[in-house]
Amino acid sequence: MVPPAPPHRALPRRRAPRVPTAALAAAGLVTACLIPYGTPSAAARQAHPGGDGGRRVLTVAVRQSVDSLSPFLAQSLVSSTIHRLAYEYLTNYDPRDGRAIPGFATAWHASPDKLTWTYTIRRNSTWSDGVRATARDAAWTFRKMMTDPAAATANGSFTANFAEVTAPDPATLVIRLRKPQSNMAALDVPIVPEHVWKKVKDFSTFTNDARFPIVGNGPFVVTAYKVDQYVKLRPNPSFWRGAPAFDELDLKYYKDGDAAVAALRKGEVSFVSGLTPAQTSALAHARDIKVNDAPGNRFYALATNPGAHAADGRRMGDGNPALLDPAVRRALFESVDTGRLVRTVFQGHAAVGRGYLPPRFGAYFWRPSAKQRVPYDPAAARTRLTRAGYRTDRQGRRLGKDGRPLRFRILCHATDPNDKAVSQYLKEWWAKLGIGLDVECLDNVGDPWLAGNYDLAFDGWSVSPDPDYVLSIHTCGALPATPRASGATDDFICDRTYDRLYARQAAEYDPAKRAALVRRMESRLYDTGYMNVLAYPNAMEAYRTDQIASVETMPSSGGNIWGQDGYWSWWSAVPAAGAVHAGAADADVPATGALLGIAGASALAAGLAVLYALRRRATAYDRE
Repeated sequence: MVPPAPPHRALPRRRAPRVPTAALAAAGLVTACLIPYGTPSAAARQAHPGGDGGRRVLTVAVRQSVDSLSPFLAQSLVSSTIHRLAYEYLTNYDPRDGRAIPGFATAWHASPDKLTWTYTIRRNSTWSDGVRATARDAAWTFRKMMTDPAAATANGSFTANFAEVTAPDPATLVIRLRKPQSNMAALDVPIVPEHVWKKVKDFSTFTNDARFPIVGNGPFVVTAYKVDQYVKLRPNPSFWRGAPAFDELDLKYYKDGDAAVAALRKGEVSFVSGLTPAQTSALAHARDIKVNDAPGNRFYALATNPGAHAADGRRMGDGNPALLDPAVRRALFESVDTGRLVRTVFQGHAAVGRGYLPPRFGAYFWRPSAKQRVPYDPAAARTRLTRAGYRTDRQGRRLGKDGRPLRFRILCHATDPNDKAVSQYLKEWWAKLGIGLDVECLDNVGDPWLAGNYDLAFDGWSVSPDPDYVLSIHTCGALPATPRASGATDDFICDRTYDRLYARQAAEYDPAKRAALVRRMESRLYDTGYMNVLAYPNAMEAYRTDQIASVETMPSSGGNIWGQDGYWSWWSAVPAAGAVHAGAADADVPATGALLGIAGASALAAGLAVLYALRRRATAYDRE
């Protein structure tokens, strides 16, 4: 379960259906990977040294707590963002269109039966302590997840189907599967240094925050952390793509969104995400501030407790048993006017929720048919409850099967104004059904949620170009092994029909057939009524143009800055009044000399020459 950060979601632009890269690989197609390579130079930093002792510090306001600095345990958005910056993954996502491109691996191919995948590991990746990063580190990372359930807490779905992982030499990683797996070019698992992590005795309790700097091979190195105050990172000078231009990246915690915006106005922070529509409008014409109001990659949903239980069958928590009745769940959702929420709470900066995956993800987007759709119909909801045996008393209170008034609790994120606003509407709408609602806004909803101590909760996820992970968190296999164990489940959903569809899509390499199966999974999730996607809010964020000259969005043609699938935003960020030049040639990816300008119109008007060098690499795949 990932408690949602302030939403970075979008009124998505309709995009052409995407072909999963793994499917292309399996088909034996050759993919040319266009990789942005702008390496912010020392000259850029010297051109505008900044005020912190002559050092350029990029400060990002965050309003979500770090759940863990261990990549084996972390599931929150802010934590996964840190791990994207600190560690390399086998592959990355092209910021322009989301397709898989080289990361720690420079090439990959599948055997004819699709059960053996071979990755060529780059020779120029170095851990921040000077030790060379090799295929052995990747093999050790995956094997640890395969053999230690605690190490599989966050990302175990990626390795559950692995039969064997070996590293026959420093530049070769071989993964043998039990059955075909369609996301082998999208394994979103941070690779860790074996020589550091093999000393850890208990992965269930090790939070990776005892010693700094934390050894990694990403574009940044984590140098300091204080709970709910800050995370500090510095550029990794040995990063193979080139070091970022800023001398330091600070993630600074703000419990209150207005305080974060005030800090942005005063220049105390460089960037703020999760803006409200009112804040977005207020900042739109502010001096030295640029607002990014663009398609995001998140959804905003209402989740119900489906009878939380562990994989061993033991019940967990204290969820209201009335929510196990499909008639109750449907009546609740029939009484939610999602169109009104979009108009009032989000003030038009969102699209009405439909399927589980946002429209931004092309072929995977699903919407219910007219016959299947649950309409806003409070009168039908009242009739449904009465027919199902939920009568009302003389005070108009709806009574449960036990004769007591129905009253639910909803978990609300104290740092998310959307949760609070939507809660008030739900209280009003459900009161007309005779159902009471208690709103529990907490700084940390994770503890009661993971224990199953809730009735309903506001939910949200950042979705990657390959949707396998966010689909896996609703499978029975994601449940905790025992009530005291950790699990990867989002909402304790365990539905065998959904599981069968998940298994089929996970093994399907044909893009169209896989997309059809994913849409069927979304349809099943919708019909069960355990998840009600309310909206796809825009990514509303802003940064100071006198501190940041330019920054990469994802997708490049108008996407989000915070919460990307990759490290592009903060790796690409250029200090104001600075410039970038093409980085030195890389041993694994030869330069072509092509240049791509990324400076925005405001930066161009200021006379900034911000360019990226593009290098091309054809990722080789075996032909069948």
